[in-house]
Amino acid sequence: MSTWLPASPCTPPGCATHDGPARHPLPAAALLLAGCALALTGALCTPIALLLGRDHRERLTRAWAYGVVRAFGVRVRVVGRPDAHRGGPGVLVVANHVSWLDIPLIAAVCPGRILAKSDIRHWPLLGPLAALGGTLFVERERLRALPATVYAIASALRSGARVVVFPEDSTWCGRGPGGRFRPAAFQAAIDAGAAVQPVRVRYFGAAARRRAAAGAAAFVGDDPLAASLWRVVRAAGLTAEIHVMEPIPASTVHGRRALAGLAQSTVASDRANLPAESVHH
Repeated sequence: MSTWLPASPCTPPGCATHDGPARHPLPAAALLLAGCALALTGALCTPIALLLGRDHRERLTRAWAYGVVRAFGVRVRVVGRPDAHRGGPGVLVVANHVSWLDIPLIAAVCPGRILAKSDIRHWPLLGPLAALGGTLFVERERLRALPATVYAIASALRSGARVVVFPEDSTWCGRGPGGRFRPAAFQAAIDAGAAVQPVRVRYFGAAARRRAAAGAAAFVGDDPLAASLWRVVRAAGLTAEIHVMEPIPASTVHGRRALAGLAQSTVASDRANLPAESVHH
């Protein structure tokens, strides 16, 4: 891995743990099967969905993505709503990154073309389907590939697409301040004259169990996906919250670093109200 890539201090033993209320293994296994089946069904239906118009496709995507999150036993809370598309450049959606759950959660509210690491393109079945669905791929280990990625994002925005980016470039457990927003994708918004839509993702359980719930959803470090899936379906009362902030016109901020910093501070603006429990202060 290149030394310039961001690294999160979060680890599975320290952050991705759950000691709150737990489901019995049998209903948890049923949720796991239901969630995986619905996720795979949606992926396989991608070629059919592409035949629909944008509005119908977005409504179908929202319904499917919401269903996936609920099928895994996670409640959904939405605060705010994205602006309706009125033509012209698209919107760059930027969010903090806690879990694999972030992807269907955001798609349930702000469906768009996701920026993903290039490795996914080579996954059996899901890789070709992701490419067919408009996923934008980035070679994170190759710094020289970055200008091409920025150009691809800007082109998608100019065409009116919504592009979803996790600018921390790594998952963080949701406790503490999180990672710095990398500025590259924000240059694409500036080039395209697009707006930036900050989105905050958080995971909660019962009020007394906030720390445990956040750990159940966290997918960090070298945590195996199977272990994370099982942890989520076993965690009773897990709630995913997505907060859609006011969009920031890229033209009102001078430079990509300032724009990235403003988006980052907007997403993190009320984290001071959360419990300051963290293993990596």
